[in-house]
Amino acid sequence: QVQLVESGGGLVQAGGSLRLSCAASGRTVSSYVASWFRQAPGKQRELVAVIIPSGNTNYADSVKGRFTISRDNAKNTMYLQMNNLKPEDTAVYYCNIGRSWGQGIQVTVSS
Repeated sequence: QVQLVESGGGLVQAGGSLRLSCAASGRTVSSYVASWFRQAPGKQRELVAVIIPSGNTNYADSVKGRFTISRDNAKNTMYLQMNNLKPEDTAVYYCNIGRSWGQGIQVTVSS
């Protein structure tokens, strides 16, 4: 059974940083396409960042240069380092690994 547990969200002022974690059990993170999505109120869920088994990464234009996706194979955990946060980054963030979803975690950026 696959379980993805997210942590690291919260409230931060604009310009601040947060690091989200997605700890996986029942699935090896490095063997799958792993992604972070987000969904703001009234909006569709959107792809934020993706890392593939080779380690290559890709980002939404809105977060390029500010967010970094990574993984720790020893901990079987994926991360999203978010710097220079903006109010428009406010959303529920979800990790997705091999089509399995985490429960979502709130990130709120105040202006």
